Amino acid sequence: MWAELAPIGRDAASGGYRRYAWTGADADCRTWFQEQAEARGLAYETDRNGNQWAWLGARTYRDAAAGQAVVTGSHLDSVPDGGAFDGPLGVVSAFAALDELRGRGAEFTRPLAITNFGDEEGARFGLACVGSRLAAGQLTREKAYQLRDADGITLPRAMEAAGYDPEVIGPDPDRLARIGAFVELHVEQGRALDTWPAGGAGGAGGAGGANGANGANGSGAAGAAVGIASAIWPHGRWRFDFRGEANHAGTTRLADRRDPMLTYAATVLAARAEAALAGAVATFGKVAVEPNGVNAIPSLVRGWLDSRAADQATLDAVVTAVEKAARERAARDGVDLDVVRESFTPVVEFAHALRDELDRILGGSVPVLGTGAGHDAGILSAAVPTAMLFVRNPTGVSHSPREFAAEDDCVAGVLALADVLEGLACR
Repeated sequence: MWAELAPIGRDAASGGYRRYAWTGADADCRTWFQEQAEARGLAYETDRNGNQWAWLGARTYRDAAAGQAVVTGSHLDSVPDGGAFDGPLGVVSAFAALDELRGRGAEFTRPLAITNFGDEEGARFGLACVGSRLAAGQLTREKAYQLRDADGITLPRAMEAAGYDPEVIGPDPDRLARIGAFVELHVEQGRALDTWPAGGAGGAGGAGGANGANGANGSGAAGAAVGIASAIWPHGRWRFDFRGEANHAGTTRLADRRDPMLTYAATVLAARAEAALAGAVATFGKVAVEPNGVNAIPSLVRGWLDSRAADQATLDAVVTAVEKAARERAARDGVDLDVVRESFTPVVEFAHALRDELDRILGGSVPVLGTGAGHDAGILSAAVPTAMLFVRNPTGVSHSPREFAAEDDCVAGVLALADVLEGLACR
């Protein structure tokens, strides 16, 4: 499976993946998912929001009684030049775990589904977890219709071009009501498991450090192949629009300039400083400039801030401080500033009962760790009981071609997921 999926959407020059929503690479990933489902005799369907489902013990979600289905999976799309593991590892491992359980002769007493949620990374339209947000009712159809990519193509137009009907997108409460547990396996986006138990401390019920392991449930040995998620830090994306005055770079005196690039640069430095003081993270990772000429002072610099913290108060303080610094500098530079919050996800405490059940199934010695990365499991947690398994990432690198997980650790993740699914769906 891994070998078949690996070439799809891979850029030959960078070695990274460009699997953006509703593109040719996305279509190829979706075809791969459907083929994997049908090869195993699973009932395949696509929901109203373009998320893919493969069912065992049911023909569609309607055949599952309320709260009975056990679901696993992740996503197949990527960030620009992303790694091979973020998302796909969870989908590949889900099919492999089913193969493992069939090899064991497991008898399922509850319907099982494997899913691929669409547009989790938000690389094309700027909003993460579009598929799961729509399903959970956290993104309205009206707001979804306003999403545009860098070329001005709207989400509904992109869906239509890919053969999907955007008129039907929206909340899917009946489907979600059939789910009794959703377990997402994901490569760790940090090095807590590789350095366990030295990764940090914090109670198992809290968010803990970003990608830092909790002190509870440690085995005492250095390093761990698999961990359980405790919580996801609150996080969001803010767009900063710095508007100045376009002018000639060679003839305009420095004193006469209204240069938004200066204000943007100062804001980037302020974000780093404020995050460091608060023990949070803040990143300006995307920028757009107009008119974007080498010999022109910009008229507009648009930058996107991604910020995350262990608790809501800290996150609010960081973003407020960054905006304050930006406005003060904008006033000195003669630049106008608009700040728009484009997305936000509050802290997610994964269902304690389900998390504890995973810990029991896996023997009670698996590391429990918080994370600063968002996931579909976090979005769905408001509607269904969710949990996550992490697979060790020895480099700690993610959203990069250097992202990596060893084959032995991936196999350990499959076996752990198989044990969990057996404990939840085969009893």
